[in-house]
Amino acid sequence: MTGPQSPSDDERRLAELGYTQELARSWSGFTNFAISFTVVSILTGGLASYGIGLANGGPITMSWGWPLVSVMVLLVGLAMAELASAYPTSGGLYWWASELGGPVWGWFTGWFNLVGQIAVTAAIDYGAAIFTTVVLNVIGIPIGTDRTAIFLVFVVILALHALLNIVGPQLSAAINNVSAWWHLGGVVIFVLVLGIGARHHQSVGFVFTRTVDNSAIGFGGVAFSFLLGLLHAQYTFTGYDASAHMSEETRDAARMAAKGIVNTIVVSAVAGYLLIMAVTFAIPNLNDALDPAKNSGYPVIYILENSLNSFWSGLLLLIAAIAQLFCGYASVTSASRMLFAFARDGAVPGSRWWSRLSARRVPVNAVLFISVFAFVLLIPSMLVPAADAPTAYAAATSVATIGLYIAYGIPILLRQLHGGRFRTGPWQLGSWYRPIGIVALLWIVFISLLFILPTDDRGYPWNGEFTWNAVNYAPITLVGVVGAIAIWWLVSARRWFTGPRRTVDGMPARTAAGRSTAGVEDPPRQ
Repeated sequence: MTGPQSPSDDERRLAELGYTQELARSWSGFTNFAISFTVVSILTGGLASYGIGLANGGPITMSWGWPLVSVMVLLVGLAMAELASAYPTSGGLYWWASELGGPVWGWFTGWFNLVGQIAVTAAIDYGAAIFTTVVLNVIGIPIGTDRTAIFLVFVVILALHALLNIVGPQLSAAINNVSAWWHLGGVVIFVLVLGIGARHHQSVGFVFTRTVDNSAIGFGGVAFSFLLGLLHAQYTFTGYDASAHMSEETRDAARMAAKGIVNTIVVSAVAGYLLIMAVTFAIPNLNDALDPAKNSGYPVIYILENSLNSFWSGLLLLIAAIAQLFCGYASVTSASRMLFAFARDGAVPGSRWWSRLSARRVPVNAVLFISVFAFVLLIPSMLVPAADAPTAYAAATSVATIGLYIAYGIPILLRQLHGGRFRTGPWQLGSWYRPIGIVALLWIVFISLLFILPTDDRGYPWNGEFTWNAVNYAPITLVGVVGAIAIWWLVSARRWFTGPRRTVDGMPARTAAGRSTAGVEDPPRQ
């Protein structure tokens, strides 16, 4: 008869941070990388939001904007990886901010992260619905490609992702492992098919110097339009915090979560650049690619259908659609774990419900929460005129990008303030944490201000064709959310929300400065 097994290093570290091992720790380091790589999904963000970059700045946004954003995002990721190594919990950003700055910082970080997670899930699945409707029509299922058809497919995809997530973590690990190879293989096929088989190939000069000025705001010209177009790459590089949120299900999490974040950014930067360069070189006619009457708002679909024969264009669209389905599935997984951890500490109304696990150790209710609110966020795409639906999609990507990057930035700022008092994990930046963190924070501030601006010139009040349908509702949404959670904090939450709640006694958690938290009594669950 065998005695009880001793806890693993992962379980001991989790206990030091105040939690018992509730989720199934069955993921390898590669699977941890795979989920972040799948959520970033260069075949999703890189293709579905391609039109945002092409319409703002033009080909130079692809050739120069992608490398610029890649470098800056890598700095953000390096700063986050050090935190993920020090605090390998599913709470991720929220937990780091709470530990380093106290409950109020954790409160705002958690809500920014949750809003961003919901928005990015909505944007991913809506983009997947766009490509899926095209594929269904190509293979002989005539559902149409109008806005109603896209929205219905979007709802079906969300429901499918919720159902598959409920099945269990083993299936999730297998799907994400397959997805990583699907994405890499898909990029290779895209590059080869477009590089060899496209009917048209633009010159190097076209790709690296051709511009499109779509800002129409009276200042900045092409330079400002180029900056607006950076949303294409910046939106693509969201969701790599998934590696941190899956920490409690990953073996050797203190190392693997950090590596998952960094490797995701590096691989996505290189593979993504090859992908968008292949698409950009294959543009048959730039004016037609930008014409809503000819591209239906999505230039990549126009480029593929007009550069290749029906077989090859259909194949590439199918590869992209399946990759985007993988991406949306992984996004629901990551977001549900974040919500589970946030609710576990009593921060969400109905916390007991959202932090409940099924017999298969899956936060089923959290999965349903994410799916329902992702659906709600995209309802405006059905309320605006059809011609403005792409603008609603662009606004959703802005909400996702800004919400997530503010959540990324808060714990990075707090780590800077702690300086040498911060207790690093096995993966660390050493003295480089200071310059890397400062540049990362400056970039986050810059993009957060930039992406609240409309990407459609009709969204500016001084434009003669101004319409509220073209206004970027990202700042309105974010101000509303921030206002609501700030009022909630001042009126109520500051009296009962104390940050992470310990579920383990006798193994004191440590603060960033090394102080023990033993003996601090947690408030009762609400």
